[in-house]
Formats: sequence, structure tokens, C-alpha cells
Amino acid sequence: MTVGTNSSPEAAVAAGSGHAGTPSAPPLPGPPPGGAGQTSGAGQGGGFAVDPDDLPDGLVVADGTGRVICFNRAAARMTATDPGQALGARIDRALPLEDLEGRRWWALTDPYGGLATRRGQPERNLLLPGGREVLVSARYVRTHPTGPLRRLVVTLRGTEARRRTERSHAELIATVAHELRSPLTSVKGFTATLLAKWERFTDDQKRLMLETVDADANRVTRLIAELLDISRIDSGRLEVRRQPVDLATAVGRHVQALTANGQAPERFLVRVSRPLPDCWADPDKIDQILGNLLENAVRHGEGTVTIDVSPHEKGTAVTVTDEGPGIPEESMARVFTRFWRGSKRGGTGLGLYIVKGIVEAHGGTITVGRGPGGGAEFRFILPVSAPAYLTQ
Repeated sequence: MTVGTNSSPEAAVAAGSGHAGTPSAPPLPGPPPGGAGQTSGAGQGGGFAVDPDDLPDGLVVADGTGRVICFNRAAARMTATDPGQALGARIDRALPLEDLEGRRWWALTDPYGGLATRRGQPERNLLLPGGREVLVSARYVRTHPTGPLRRLVVTLRGTEARRRTERSHAELIATVAHELRSPLTSVKGFTATLLAKWERFTDDQKRLMLETVDADANRVTRLIAELLDISRIDSGRLEVRRQPVDLATAVGRHVQALTANGQAPERFLVRVSRPLPDCWADPDKIDQILGNLLENAVRHGEGTVTIDVSPHEKGTAVTVTDEGPGIPEESMARVFTRFWRGSKRGGTGLGLYIVKGIVEAHGGTITVGRGPGGGAEFRFILPVSAPAYLTQ
């Protein structure tokens, strides 16, 4: 049994038989011309075909009488059911599902009865015998929009991916709560002290406390900005407002800021290979990238921090290298993931994740490796591009 690549899940059995190494069920009649559930066929899919047993998700299909006619290998694996016993059985017996409150799902949904306008059931968490949780969705295929149910298509997915996402969100919340607690406690403590005992402090003491409050408020603002960036990156809504950007000038500006904050000027080596191609990018986002990479090199690296800006066949390349201990080989694959920290010297572990998201939003790439001196080497490439109104 095969289906075209542009077919919906129920089309996986439109021509077909039972699978997972089990005796075949009789072929199903194809849908009537123009009827609900009609597929476009493999011809329009370029001849490529998919066997239900090759699907990554579980697929269970019942006919108009409620008898199972397809039970693929993934469904057999998830439910620990012998496909030979499932084929031909009633759907509620082959796939006994309960909701999280212990109610039988088939009795609640009643796919073969009830309103004829129903098209299916949205994905939800249900329980298999033994308490194993699966994600289940259903599609009702009818002979015509309000006709009787001709085929019931059920898909099963494991909950592992959703659990990983939930754990990631929980870790993010825990990290944010931890990072916010310290500066907010400081801000609250100093402001309460100043309000209660303003006259007892000298001007220098007041200035010191207010500077601390200002620094902690900046830390909170920066963390909130990181959270907003993560939200936009994860949802694909990170906006890039392209303008002409001189990357060499931007690098020089960041080096000057670091030296003004106490870093030795001789610690930085900037090398620019000209001519550089025109770079259209979001200036604020480029500042985020450079600020994060240079701050990491200063905080976690040692020796000279070298910044190379050079033309590349795909655009402009910027390489930041330090002379510290570098990043272990086994950790390089995790550098751009959430919460990765190269050392115990603070930080949320979100910076490089955001950097990667910003670079990719510009259509570029970023890599990490080992520099000539053994330290960490980060290199990002921004492609040659321009706003749409200049290319039309």
C-alpha cells in the first residue's frame, strides 16, 4: 500500500491493506470523485510513495463499521499490541483509550454517532492500559460533508518531545527566577534603606548605593530583553531591520567600551581586511552579537582577544579568538544551546543561544572551534543582502 507525498494521513490506507507484518485486510474502495477525503494520488507526488509502516507516528484506521483495517508498526510499538490481533477488531477494543480522569475516550467522543458535522478530534493527552501516556488525534472521513463516517483515522505520538519542551520551559523559568531574585533583592534592600535612613548616610554612601541600584536595574532590564529575544527566536518572529552597517567600526566601538570599563587596550587586536562588501543588517542586533562574543572572550578567555573582519565568498566574516583554555571538544555541539555555560563565572547561559538566533535571522551562520593559540574561536558570516525595496 502506497500513498502520494501530498496525501493526508488518512490517505495512507486509501488504497490499502493492514501492515506491520500482519495479514492484509481487504482493499478499501477509493473515495468517490469530489468526495471528502479524496486524495490527489501518487502521480502528482512525483511517484514517491510512503508505506504506513515507514511513518514515524502511529497510524490506526477503522472502516465505516468501526473495524480496524490498518495498524502500523509505530502504533504496535507504542501500544504493545500484536497487529494481528488488532486488525479486524473493533477500534475501542484494539485501542482502549482513557482520558486523564479515567473516562473511556471512545464513549466520550462517539465518532460513529453524534453530530454529522464533526471533522475529527484535536490532539490531546490520553492513557493506554497500564497508564502510558500518548498524544492522540483523530480525523473523520465522510462520504460527503454531513454523511456517515466512512473511515476513522487515528494518529498516535509519544509524549517525549513535548516533555522535553516542557522541561526546557521549566528550566528557563527557574533560571529567570534565580537571576531576577538577586538584583531585585539588592534594589529593594538599598531603596528601602535609603528611604528609611536617608539623613544618616553621607553623599558618597548614597552615591554608592544608587550606583548599585542602577547596575542591578540594568541587569534586570538585560535579562528581560534576553527573554523577549528567546520568545521571538523560538516563535520565528525575530524582526531584522536592515540598514548599512560598518562592521569594522562596530567592532572598534565595542573595544573602546571595554577599555573604558577597565580592560587594558593592549589586550585587543583588531584586524580588518579591506575592501569589505556592503553589509545590510540590523545595527542593534549586530551590537548584541559583538557585545556577547567579546564579553565572553574577556570573561572566559585569557591573553589577547583577536577580532578579524574580512571579506568572505558569502559576505563578511567576523572571527573572535582568545588565548584561554578553549572549549572542550565534547562540549562544542552544545555551545549554542540554552543554559550552556563555559565556566562557573556567572551568566544565564542564554547569550550564545540568542547570538545564533540573531545570526540565522540575518541568513548567516555561526561556528565555534579552537583558535591557533588553543583558545575559543567564534566565527559568524553575514551574507551580502539589501532591503527588498533596493533589489526590486
